[in-house]
Amino acid sequence: MRIGDLAQQTGASVRSLRYYEEQGLLSSVRTPRGQRTYDEDAVGRVRLLRQLYNAGLTSSTIATLMPCVDSPSTASTAATVALMRREHERLGEQVAELVRTRDQLAYLIDSALACAAEPTGPAAVSAA
Repeated sequence: MRIGDLAQQTGASVRSLRYYEEQGLLSSVRTPRGQRTYDEDAVGRVRLLRQLYNAGLTSSTIATLMPCVDSPSTASTAATVALMRREHERLGEQVAELVRTRDQLAYLIDSALACAAEPTGPAAVSAA
C-alpha cells in the first residue's frame, strides 16, 4: 500500500509516517519511481507506534522496545525489560492521576447540579 493509504487506515499523518521511517521504526520498499510502499503489517505497527507516542514514550525508548515486538524471545534483554517496567510504572501513575482528576470532576458536576436544583431569588427567600 502507498503512504497515503497507510495514513488513512491508521489516522497518522504522512509526515508522521516519514518520521517513523527516519527513526528506523517503520520500513518501506521504494518503487522504481521512488514512491514508498508498505505491507499490510505496517497498519498494526503504526497503530502501536501511535499508542506508544500518545502515552508519552520518546522515539529512543520506542526504538529500544520495538525489537521486542518483532521477536520477543531474542530481543528482550534485562535492560530492555527494565525500561519496559519503568514505562509501565509511569503509565500506571498517569492512570491513577487521571482517575483522581475524573473523580474530582464528578464531584464538581454533582455540586453544580445540586446548586442548580436549589431555589434562588425572591421566591426562595419568601418561602423560607
